[in-house]
Amino acid sequence: MIRLKVKELLEENGKTKYWLYKQLGMSYQNFSRMINNETKSIRYENIETLCLLFNCTPNELFEINDE
Repeated sequence: MIRLKVKELLEENGKTKYWLYKQLGMSYQNFSRMINNETKSIRYENIETLCLLFNCTPNELFEINDE
């Protein structure tokens, strides 16, 4: 299973979920699903924005679990 590591990146960068929610400009319901890994898809636009905000690559945004 592929997992988005947003919570870890927020902690490493000293940012809050509220800060990220405001930066992404998406509905709170979709935002909540995304950061809690309850979504089945993420738009390329959101991946790009996350990479720019956290100054990272897509490889650093995701991890693969054996769940």
